[in-house]
Amino acid sequence: MVIARTARPLPGPDRTARWLAAALLAALLLVAAVVPALAVDPASSSAPGTLVGPDASVSVDPSASAAPDPTASPTPAPTETPVPTPTGTPEPTPTPEPTATPTPWPTPAWPTTTTTLGSSVKFYGLGYGHGVGMSQYGARGRALAGQSAEEILAAYFRGTTLSTTSPTRTVRVLVLTGYAAPSTAPLVLFGRGGTWGFTGTDLAFPADAKLTAWRATRTIDGVATTTWRTTVVDSGGATLYSAVTSGKPVMSPLEPGTWLQVDSRTSRYDTYRGSLTLMLGKSTSGVVNTLGLDQYLRGVVPAEMPTSWPREALRAQTIAARSYAVKELNPTTGNYDMFDTTRSQVYRGIEGERAVTDALIAAEPGAVIRYGSGVVKAFFFSTGGGATENNEYAFVSSKGKPGTSRVAYLRGITDRNEFGVPFDAAAPSYAWTSSTLTRARLSIMLGKDSRTRVGTLLKLDLRRRGVSGRLYQVVLYGSTGSKTVSADVFRAVYNARKPSSARPLRSNLFDTRPIPRP
Repeated sequence: MVIARTARPLPGPDRTARWLAAALLAALLLVAAVVPALAVDPASSSAPGTLVGPDASVSVDPSASAAPDPTASPTPAPTETPVPTPTGTPEPTPTPEPTATPTPWPTPAWPTTTTTLGSSVKFYGLGYGHGVGMSQYGARGRALAGQSAEEILAAYFRGTTLSTTSPTRTVRVLVLTGYAAPSTAPLVLFGRGGTWGFTGTDLAFPADAKLTAWRATRTIDGVATTTWRTTVVDSGGATLYSAVTSGKPVMSPLEPGTWLQVDSRTSRYDTYRGSLTLMLGKSTSGVVNTLGLDQYLRGVVPAEMPTSWPREALRAQTIAARSYAVKELNPTTGNYDMFDTTRSQVYRGIEGERAVTDALIAAEPGAVIRYGSGVVKAFFFSTGGGATENNEYAFVSSKGKPGTSRVAYLRGITDRNEFGVPFDAAAPSYAWTSSTLTRARLSIMLGKDSRTRVGTLLKLDLRRRGVSGRLYQVVLYGSTGSKTVSADVFRAVYNARKPSSARPLRSNLFDTRPIPRP
């Protein structure tokens, strides 16, 4: 079979042009297919499908954006607005709200004339405590604001410097006083954890042995004679020692693991490091705990400031408490240096110790603050109410006459941050009110004390104030005359005579009108 073939035309000018056009078209199509694939932005790998270049308007996720290139492009290409996908509209990123500047707290305007009282009386106050030295809640606020212990102490005790003293200096603390100790209820003490000794004998008593001391009074020919007898029994009740004792016998640990317990204390805080001195008097007894300075602090700092507070506030408290104690030491006079209550600073012995404050005390042994060459009497208190007071306006006579001794490092300060907000504004007693009482009831209360008795109370002069606004003197005017007393006396009588359900006056920073707050 003869298959007919289509003849192949020979090349000519037209065919050549058409071939060249087809080849050029094929090349253009190839370039169009390759270039977009090469234009994927590597920086957009976290948002697959986002393209840059000519097809940037095609976007899988319109809410995603490529990370900015840290190197600026010399001639950046214009960016087209992405076309939203039909599957949903992304939520816009909210614009951050600027941090509001705190409103400055106003300074109270105190009375300029004598205050005439209405039919009922209510007091409005700030702060808690005497107001001299370091505000503990102020120290907390300063620490939260980033201040160090050194900065905190420098703010409250102007002109002082950090220094050291021996951490083993002897401190004598009165932990029991006025205990009658008859034979039916003797003074009871224990040695715990190891052996211990007692004045008048060379015996080493075992752990858990009990010492009792009681008073016996005999009257012969009208003359009363008091003697004290002491006994020691072991944990099984066997008598180990018995003798007549007088003066100031001492109960001492004989090995490092021994501590001593004053069981006759009503408080659960009754065990101590160091030794115990029995003060055996004619009618009552007492006990003094003698120990090293930093051992003493272990029972003080966590009693005076919560261990959950910022570290720098606790450091400031530790240094202030140590400084205060050193200033109170009188080793050659008296029977003790410190009370274990707020009359000095609270001390709770071993039960009061906490690991957090133990570590702070150990980290800076003997750290104190000095003014010149002398250790500072570093007063502290709970809450300043936005300001602290000069010492001469806080410690005044019973008639409210300011002191004549101005202590250079105990100057009152405005205790606020740069925005005017008090550092102690978060304290529970920053602002307080007394209960509302009728003027007749208040007159009766104040009339029960001769220092404030003026008949029916009519007016109060509340104008005499220190640099913080704290009153140092109050004048009472009544139907039978007038009386001038210190603000401390006025507050003490008020708090002692108020109804049990009524709220007290917490500081001398008060008025009969509301104290403004923003």
